[in-house]
Amino acid sequence: MESFDAIWTYPLINFSDGTHIHVGQVILVTALLVAGYLVSRLIERVIRTRLAKTGMRADAALILQRIIYYGLLTAVVMTALSLLHVPLHAFAFVSGAVAIGVGFGAQNIINNFISGWILLIERPVRVNDFVEVDTHQGVVERIGNRSTQIRRTDGVHLLIPNSQMLERVVVNWTLVDRQIRTIVKVGVAYGSPLRLTADLIEQAVKEHPDVRAEPPPLIVLDDFGDSAIIFDAYFWCDVGGERELRGIRSDVRFRLDELFNENGIVIAFPQQDVHMNSATPLEVRLLKADSKN
Repeated sequence: MESFDAIWTYPLINFSDGTHIHVGQVILVTALLVAGYLVSRLIERVIRTRLAKTGMRADAALILQRIIYYGLLTAVVMTALSLLHVPLHAFAFVSGAVAIGVGFGAQNIINNFISGWILLIERPVRVNDFVEVDTHQGVVERIGNRSTQIRRTDGVHLLIPNSQMLERVVVNWTLVDRQIRTIVKVGVAYGSPLRLTADLIEQAVKEHPDVRAEPPPLIVLDDFGDSAIIFDAYFWCDVGGERELRGIRSDVRFRLDELFNENGIVIAFPQQDVHMNSATPLEVRLLKADSKN
């Protein structure tokens, strides 16, 4: 026991005021830090589960659990320092050196960390928002300490540094609401009853349950094209992204095909009429294929 006590109380660091840190304190503090970290993660997970059941917005719940998690970690570190009997002013020089090192060597990490908190507080992009970054479209699944995780419409996960979410042009489809305007184009053959065609297009649009009644759909005769008379149908929908919008446009087109068939309206297809004007008669011959070949 005497040898164990000698090892346990063996001083490792001596301070100018006569205090010291011995082996036993280092072991206890290490165990405290590991246990505190694990308990903090467990409490964070429990809070996340409880908040999900309350119906709180995902971004607000994320801010709350982050504050609780880092608050618990801070309490664990302060408790560890008190067990070591280390005065905070002892870290004044070390903290200054660390700050300089961090400033030069971890600029991107600090930038992304601070940008993540700005995203959570300012909320230009929130969890479950449908966003468009460059050519990528998807739903924001998580705003982490370093990057924002986006699930693209094709199922691929995209990780974008938080700083780029603030510096680049980000299109947020659902920032204010879920109202999105879209358009369906259709071309009918020449000779079709235009007023009836416009009424049928409006009927097909209004029948869809996800199309908003206000503002009302707008049916426009856009152009007399080369092969068709082109109509544009503008309408607003309550959707959360491009995938749902494509489904609505598809349903409207299916319904348009049914209504046009019922009323004898033909959806035009590209065609050309060739007129031949010749000063001399054309000779036309019909040749019979050789039976041997």
